[in-house]
Amino acid sequence: MLGTDPAGKGGIASVVTLLGEEGFLDQQNVRYIASHREGTPFEKVATMLLSTWQVLWHCIFARPVIVHVHSASHASFIRKSIFLAIGRFFRCRTVFHLHGAEFQHFATKESGPLLKWWIRRTLERSSKVLALSENWAVFLSIYAPAANIQVFPNSVEIRTQSKQMEEAGRILFLGHVGKRKGIFELLKALSLLKDSFPHVKLAICGDGQLDSARKMADELGIGSNVEFHGWIGADQRANEFARASIFTLPSYDEGLPMAMLEAMAAGKAIVVTPVGGIPEVVKDRENGLLVPPGDAHALAQALREILEDSSLGKMLAENAVRTVEARFSPPVVLGQLARIYEDLRAVPQS
Repeated sequence: MLGTDPAGKGGIASVVTLLGEEGFLDQQNVRYIASHREGTPFEKVATMLLSTWQVLWHCIFARPVIVHVHSASHASFIRKSIFLAIGRFFRCRTVFHLHGAEFQHFATKESGPLLKWWIRRTLERSSKVLALSENWAVFLSIYAPAANIQVFPNSVEIRTQSKQMEEAGRILFLGHVGKRKGIFELLKALSLLKDSFPHVKLAICGDGQLDSARKMADELGIGSNVEFHGWIGADQRANEFARASIFTLPSYDEGLPMAMLEAMAAGKAIVVTPVGGIPEVVKDRENGLLVPPGDAHALAQALREILEDSSLGKMLAENAVRTVEARFSPPVVLGQLARIYEDLRAVPQS
């Protein structure tokens, strides 16, 4: 299995960390190879070259049955497509596991004819393509009709905590700080709430356009209501979930965001947008509130509803936990992955 360093940032790192913590990698005799790490360009290239050598060595001498890659877009796809090509050369079964929310734009708008051919070939030559949502599976089936696609959601551990640490009026945003995640609409929404809720707090956790976000918060007169924490590790992440009463991710596009699933598993009322695979999970006014992307007024109104009505927040949070238990808990999702591996092991080598 190949992907980013589990100690790094992003959804793939969270997914791989959970696979290790749940014992899945050991149970399935999986060797994990980090093909990407945060660092200088030299360090990234060195990691890529080392991981390529490791893949070659293992395919020649250890002869793995399956090569499973976790891929996003751009350079991540290029790296992983090379690993899959090596695996196919040595007659391994291959799994292309798609995570990147911008993959559709990358595959259709940013890629030229040659790269589009390579993307389609990589998908169709893979033994299995795993998509996070039905929405993604539909796109992939149109883009690469011969691909063997299966919907396979992310898994998240249920970690409901005591409400003693929860702070009324504390809103958590966890993700890349930038336009795609809707951070600027969120700041506008907070400015619309400040007069009614002068003590409301927004904790922004993530890297990205922090200076631009700080400047906008100051211009809107909400600088004292916003905390910027930058990228945070697992312990601080758990602490921020415990302190928050509401989680929001007003993105313009998504796959199936791990941060949202983690918030649901932590028993938080969530306010999100119906993009990517989110509407397959979140039902408006049942286990969360849905607002149109780019609409600061609608976002402010949804947040206001929860801030004013604690019983609504409690109901949404309880139903969110039930949703995770039924569909995204490790026993459910990792059981599915184990069956995928079992089926691939049973396929004769070509």
